[in-house]
Amino acid sequence: MCGIAGIYNYQTTGEPSLELSLRRMLSSIRHRGPDESGLSLGKNIGLGSVRLSIIDIASGQQPISDESGNYWIVYNGEIFNHKELRKEIEKKGIRLKTNCDTEVVVQMYAMYGSGCLQYFNGQFSFCIWDKNKKELFLARDRVGIRPLFYWHQDKSFAFCSEIKGLFTLDHVEKAISPESLSQIFTYWTTLSPNTPFQKIYELPPGHFMIVKDSNIHIDKYWSYDFSNYNSDSSNLSSKVEEFRYLLNDAVKIRLRADVPVAAYLSGGLDSSVTTSLIHEIDPTILNTFSIGFKDKVFDETSYQQEASKYFNTNHTAFECTSEDIAENFLNTIWHAEFPLLRTSPTPMLMLSKKVKESNIKVVITGEGADEFLAGYNIFKESKIRRFWAQNPDSKIRPKLLSRIYPYIFNLKDANNIASKMFFGYKLTETDNPLYSHLLRWHNTSRIKSFFSEDITESLDGYESQNSILSTLPPNFKNWSGLSKSQYLEATVFMSGYLLSSQGDRMAMANSVEGRY
Repeated sequence: MCGIAGIYNYQTTGEPSLELSLRRMLSSIRHRGPDESGLSLGKNIGLGSVRLSIIDIASGQQPISDESGNYWIVYNGEIFNHKELRKEIEKKGIRLKTNCDTEVVVQMYAMYGSGCLQYFNGQFSFCIWDKNKKELFLARDRVGIRPLFYWHQDKSFAFCSEIKGLFTLDHVEKAISPESLSQIFTYWTTLSPNTPFQKIYELPPGHFMIVKDSNIHIDKYWSYDFSNYNSDSSNLSSKVEEFRYLLNDAVKIRLRADVPVAAYLSGGLDSSVTTSLIHEIDPTILNTFSIGFKDKVFDETSYQQEASKYFNTNHTAFECTSEDIAENFLNTIWHAEFPLLRTSPTPMLMLSKKVKESNIKVVITGEGADEFLAGYNIFKESKIRRFWAQNPDSKIRPKLLSRIYPYIFNLKDANNIASKMFFGYKLTETDNPLYSHLLRWHNTSRIKSFFSEDITESLDGYESQNSILSTLPPNFKNWSGLSKSQYLEATVFMSGYLLSSQGDRMAMANSVEGRY
């Protein structure tokens, strides 16, 4: 888990030196890269990095340039197919100075420009300075595993892996955005490129940015596409085999590291499958980590122990109490840099600390499976609600909800008014492109009742759902109901909340690299 930062002054000014400002930024994100740091300074440009050494520990220092010395990069993340790309580069007669993937990235950019992004299999955010063109190129991975925040005004542009790094700059205002708060208390996150703070933005997942003088150009190079969904089960067997191959390859390529690799083991399907594949690829003892809860309603320790025993892992587990969560929650917020609507990121923070205490830097996790394989209840709930909407007065169809929510006992009573009011929200609006998530977002929005009068007045009737409609793909209305649900869950909840609050930001607090 590395951290990057940079400042580009369009005009030379009498402000404090770039070096001093850049060192303050790097100091604020030192926890991301405790192994080493580096700077590259020019007349009006400064790039910096703090590094957690994973690949080529001896010679992978940053910033680093391409063969010509014209392109300089700071980079956070990992290109898993860097070995294959290295061979392609060397075939062109180019000699690389190191064995690290950072040099591969900058050399690929020197060869292909923004087209290099199509070659990368990995998770990353990086910035490259073109000395000849006096131009910055910034890019972020497809689903937003690695963060990249920026700020700009008439005379200056700055970026950092964390918002707190930008706030070390004297001229960056620290102010909450009311519209972003409205989004957070609807979707659990902001809609990209917004952050909770005014004039602080994120580079959206799957996008790149070019900054030259005071001109900023942002373009998309990749996006989710669920439009080819086909319910035909005739070729299911071949699709399952293809999926198994891709999943096995994804795990195998993530095991490339010059340091030990461990795995989270929750006892659920996702982590058990990834642990199984690691065991097949490398049968030697695997270190696994899990967290249990004193409250037995949430505890899955027995499943974790069963999986660990079956795969013969070296397992480390610890118990989390409500008191532990309360004690660590403020620290969680400091790292997340977002208002959090639930406390689950805190146990993840505590778990990553346990991993660090075992001198492990890299952990395989199972995030993303439920979004792409439609495992969450929200997908099933949407299907039931669509079926119920065909006969809204039915007393039988609502009972199907008790199959996915058996702990809500009154669902079994189809005449229960409260249940109908809850799950029947906008029941018949099945043509609404946001249909699958309307109920969740409506219920979350009720939290806004605690907004102060000042915030409510400043919103002036702002409706956050109108903002998301403008971001949908052009042919979104023609997608299947399931495809629409998956897109919304992956782009809003997974990229905006799950990977941000429970993934990168929790891991970075302890210098642990999570591989998804």
